[in-house]
Amino acid sequence: MKREGGDVANPATIVLFAYRRLAHLERTMKALAKNKLASASELVVYSDGWKSASDRADVERVRAFLAEVKGFRSVSVVARERNYGLGNNIIAGVTETTMRCDKVIVLEDDLVTSPHFLQYMNDGLGIYERDDRVISIHGYSYPVHGKLPETFFLRGADCLGWATWKRGWDLFEDDGQRLLNELERRNLTRSFDFDGSYPYTQMLRDQIAGSNSSWAVRWYASAFLRDKLTLYPGQTLVSHIGYDTGTNFGRSRRKPEQLASKQICVVPMEPKEDMNARATTSSYLQKLKGGLMKSGLRRVKTLTRKIGRLQKE
Repeated sequence: MKREGGDVANPATIVLFAYRRLAHLERTMKALAKNKLASASELVVYSDGWKSASDRADVERVRAFLAEVKGFRSVSVVARERNYGLGNNIIAGVTETTMRCDKVIVLEDDLVTSPHFLQYMNDGLGIYERDDRVISIHGYSYPVHGKLPETFFLRGADCLGWATWKRGWDLFEDDGQRLLNELERRNLTRSFDFDGSYPYTQMLRDQIAGSNSSWAVRWYASAFLRDKLTLYPGQTLVSHIGYDTGTNFGRSRRKPEQLASKQICVVPMEPKEDMNARATTSSYLQKLKGGLMKSGLRRVKTLTRKIGRLQKE
């Protein structure tokens, strides 16, 4: 089937967020540069400032590496003079970029992408650019059991290699309490928790209480409450390599996801939530949560933060 994509002569700006993990960032950049559209794409990297003197050398090594990055139409590095923290850096960076660019692709420094990632993201951005029902395009897909469609929609938004338009990001609500109040007023907390399969509402409560600074659960809630949809691939185009380190992940032996070996074909379809894909995802989340419960409370608190990065700061 013929793909009807976006304007490949004018691909979306790539916005990447980095801190101090040079080894992860090198793998992220190497994979991204292998994408066919990389050489036509503008890359903007937001390099967060160091939290303490002990982090300074790592941050400076990251910035030295970024100064030599090639393979893109242009590379700009925004070197933060202070430490924003991951959540604030992403919120500020995406906001700043969408003020001058109508469409953006957002990545973090521990995501390895398929060579087909940028094509899929730009195809999705082009096809659904004028459809307000669609708020974002997502590159990651859960390693569920069973076959998913080539592409499908789920309600809400996601955060593990994603793209949006200015019109989409303009709907982001920073106030977690306001989002929680609306979810509770409309009796939507169970649905927000993927039909009770995973405690996203509790993540939002934790953000309000200051236990985390998750931008992503607020992005999800902002889209969910407005009945917006996100396009997903049937096979993942993004692998998360940061399970061994990171703001929310600590150390884990979880293996990176297997990337799709072929191009995902994106064709126009009616934007509506795929209830079969939702049920399959819900079942996966439920089983994962159950496995975590057996491993003890402390491990649950650490590993439950691994799902879909919706909780990531």
